[in-house]
Amino acid sequence: MHRHRTVLALACLLTLGAATVAFGGGRDDRHGNRPGWHHKHDGRSAAAKLVDADGNRVGRVWLEQHGRDGTVTVFARVRGLPPGFHGFHIHTTGACEPPDFMSAGGHFNPTGAAHGDHAGDLPTLLVNEDGTGVLAAATDRFTLRDLRDADGSAVMVHELADNYANIPARYGGPDAETLSAGDAGSRLACGVVR
Repeated sequence: MHRHRTVLALACLLTLGAATVAFGGGRDDRHGNRPGWHHKHDGRSAAAKLVDADGNRVGRVWLEQHGRDGTVTVFARVRGLPPGFHGFHIHTTGACEPPDFMSAGGHFNPTGAAHGDHAGDLPTLLVNEDGTGVLAAATDRFTLRDLRDADGSAVMVHELADNYANIPARYGGPDAETLSAGDAGSRLACGVVR
C-alpha cells in the first residue's frame, strides 16, 4: 500500500514537472507568453488572456494541438481569484463582455451532449489560499480549428465547483441548471481564444 502511494505521488510530480517544462517555468514576458512557449499563429497553438468583471488580468490559458493524435494540451495559470474549486470550460463564442460574460454563450457543445460530456467541459480548477492556481489537461474533444470557427470561443472560470451533473437519483437527480452547466455558478473570469 505504501509503495503504491509513493509511485502515485512520484507520477503526479513527474506530470507536473513535465507540464512546467513544456510550458516554461518562469514568468510571462511582456507579451503574455511563457518562456519556452512559442505562441505562433500557425494553427497549432492558441492563448487566452483571462480578465475579471472589472477588466483586471487574472491569468492566461495556453492551448497547443499535437500533430500525431490531434490532442489539445491546455495549460492555465491564474492569480487573484477566490480560493476553492472553480468550473473551467470552453464557451461557444469569442466574446468576453463584462460584468457577467454572458456574451460568451454556453459551453462549447457541438454534439448536443449532456453536461459532463460537453466538448468544452474541462477539469475543475483548484485555486489556492493565496489566489493562485495552475491547471494542466489534455483533451481530444475539440481541435483548435473548432475553437476558431466563425464566432470564435472563450475560456471561462466559474464561481463554484462543477459537479458535472453528477447528482444521483436518490437526491432527486439533476435539474435543468445542473444539466446545462453543472451548478458552477456565475462567471468570474473570461478570455477570448486567439
